[in-house]
Amino acid sequence: MKNYNIVFLLFFLIPTFAFSQMTVKGNVKDKKTKEVLSGVDIILKGTTKGTATDFDGNYSISNVKPGDVLVFTIIGYKPVEIVVANEPKIDVEMDESTETLKEVVIIGYGSTTKQDATGSVEKVSTDEFNQGAIVSPEQLLTGKSAGVRITSGGGAPGEGSEIRIRGGASLSANNAPLIVVDGLPLDQRGVQGVRNQLNAINPNDIKDFVVLKDASATAIYGSRASNGVILITTKKGYTNSPFKVDYDVKTSVQTIPAFVDVLNVNQFRDVVATDSNYNPALLGNSETDWQKEIYTNGNGVIHDVTFSQGFESFNYRVSLNHTYQNGILRSDTYQRDALNLALTKRFLDNDLKLTLTSKGIIDQNRFANRGAIGAAIA
Repeated sequence: MKNYNIVFLLFFLIPTFAFSQMTVKGNVKDKKTKEVLSGVDIILKGTTKGTATDFDGNYSISNVKPGDVLVFTIIGYKPVEIVVANEPKIDVEMDESTETLKEVVIIGYGSTTKQDATGSVEKVSTDEFNQGAIVSPEQLLTGKSAGVRITSGGGAPGEGSEIRIRGGASLSANNAPLIVVDGLPLDQRGVQGVRNQLNAINPNDIKDFVVLKDASATAIYGSRASNGVILITTKKGYTNSPFKVDYDVKTSVQTIPAFVDVLNVNQFRDVVATDSNYNPALLGNSETDWQKEIYTNGNGVIHDVTFSQGFESFNYRVSLNHTYQNGILRSDTYQRDALNLALTKRFLDNDLKLTLTSKGIIDQNRFANRGAIGAAIA
C-alpha cells in the first residue's frame, strides 16, 4: 500500500511542475512617443538567461515561472523590473533616462563613450528646437549647439545662413560643414538659382540633428568633413500606431522699426547750393521718400499636413508643406510646395528591413533688386 501512495504522489507532482513553466511574450515601447524599441535586453533576474526585442519591439522568453522577475534594459532608458504573474503576455513602456543616454553618443561610424567624445559630438532633438515660423532647417539649430555659429545671410525670404563649426576660416576653401540627410551627403556647391539648398528639407519633417565637430567623429566622411558634419534625421512612421492626421499653421510678420535719417528736399538743396558745380534749379520740386517706396511689411505663412499609420510589418508617413514669404523689400518673395513620403517594410520575420524615402519640392524665388537699398539713401 505504501508503494502505491508514492507512485500516486509522483504522478500528480510531475504535471504540476510541467504546467508551472510558460513562455512570456510581449512588446516594448517608448512611454512618451509610443515608438517601438528594438534591441532591449530582457533578463530573467538572478540568472544568465535572457533575450532581446526585434525590430518591431517584440520579444519571447520561455521557461518562465510565476513569481520570476524580468528585467528590461537598454541604453538611454530607465531599467524596468516586472514580476511575472499567470499572464503569458507582458507589454512594457520605458521612460527615457537622460543620465544613461549621455554615457554613449553616436558618431559617423558607430558609437563611443561620453568620456572619449567630450565636446566632439552633440545631438539636438525635437524638444530642443527653436520654435516659430521656421522656413529653413538651420534656423532650428541656431544657438543650440556649442561651437556652431549660424549667421543669417541678410533676411530675404527663404535665404540661407552661414554655418561654421568651431570657427573654420580658410581663405581659399569652402568653410561650410558637410550636411548629411538620412545618410545622403548634400552637394556642398549648392544649387544654382536657389537661395538655400537646405530649403529642400521641410523643417517639420526633421527628427534631430547630430553635430560632429572633430576629426575622430568625422573620419568616415574623409576630406569633405574637414569643416565638421551635420547629420539630419527625418521623421518616419511608427509600428502599430493608429491612423493620425496632424495639421499645423504658423504665420509671421516682419517690419522695419526705423528708417535711415536722410536730408529732406530743402536740406539737400542747401547742400547742393554750396557747390558751384551744381545748379539747384535742376533738382525739381518733388520730394520722394524712397525708403518708404521700396520697403513694405513682410509677412509669411506655413502650412503643414501630416498623415501617418503603422502596422505590424509596415508603416508610413506622408507630409505636405506649403510655405510663402513676402519680404520687407517689395517684390522679394519665396514660395515652397513640398511632399515627403517615408515608407518602412519588414520581411523575413523582421530580419530584413527596407526603407523608402522620397521628397518632391517646387521652389519658387522672386529676387528683388538689392541695389535699391543703397540707392534709396544715397
